[in-house]
Amino acid sequence: MAELVAIGFDTQEEADRVLTELHRLQKEYLIDLNDAVVAVRSDDGKVRLKQSVGTVGLGAASGGLSGIFWGTLVGLLFLNPLAGLALGGAIGAGTGALAGALTDYGIDDNFIRSLAENMPPGSSALFILVRKVQPEKVLQEISKFNGRVLRTSLSPEQEQRLGEALSSHPAGTQVSTQA
Repeated sequence: MAELVAIGFDTQEEADRVLTELHRLQKEYLIDLNDAVVAVRSDDGKVRLKQSVGTVGLGAASGGLSGIFWGTLVGLLFLNPLAGLALGGAIGAGTGALAGALTDYGIDDNFIRSLAENMPPGSSALFILVRKVQPEKVLQEISKFNGRVLRTSLSPEQEQRLGEALSSHPAGTQVSTQA
């Protein structure tokens, strides 16, 4: 079962930095992310979402490959496999991109937008859907970032440990806040 965690930050860049760190930890098999989205609320109050998984590109690629296969197969039946390959690839990529654009993968965008509307201007939030995690090592790595837990499906004990890790900074670490 995946756990949802939303962490708010005082700057627009901090959520991106934490996501980069989580991707590094994922390469070390310390965390398994199902989905991650960064929400940034600009100084003028507009909310922008940055998806970590580009569904349009994935849809276009998979649709293009299946279109090439089926186009070539149909082209062989009509003795023109090259035309079938080109036409099938183009149609497959187009329909795959459209399907990818209409697909909402992982965390619901409407949920993210509704929570991000309550963030102060000039801030950001990181929404992650975690399948597996080694909490001790991950909490140690993200403790250098200053954030606050906005919402989570973690147990109360896990949420408290996460909140403590985000609010503690090693001695000598400068924490910057925006006025």
